[in-house]
Amino acid sequence: MSANATLALIGRMLIALIFAYFGYRQALSFGGATAYFAQLGFPLPPVAAALAVTFQLGGALLLIAGWQTRWAAWALVLYTIIATAVAHRFWSSPPGEAFNQSAHFFKNVSLIGGLITLAAFGPGELSVDRR
Repeated sequence: MSANATLALIGRMLIALIFAYFGYRQALSFGGATAYFAQLGFPLPPVAAALAVTFQLGGALLLIAGWQTRWAAWALVLYTIIATAVAHRFWSSPPGEAFNQSAHFFKNVSLIGGLITLAAFGPGELSVDRR
């Protein structure tokens, strides 16, 4: 096993961590997640919340296992673009929230970059995809 294989696994796990954590939190507080999606103006907030939990938890598990990694990464790119465009509009946030929202916006843009890298180069040797 090479150092690069181990680093690719660690990288996948770290990228997956944010999706696993927030997907789990949204699943535990599904009513709160649904209310948040309603506040953001999503149609059918319970469906939007269920899709968010599915994308986040499902995508995280697929990334960690390294199974269907490229598809999972592209699905999470799509999810993250939508979440970023809807929830982190720093340019229209009140001045007191603008910095926080810009930090989330650019964190998500960087996360999208990491996911695109996974989609382009695959999961590495320590993955179900490579077995």
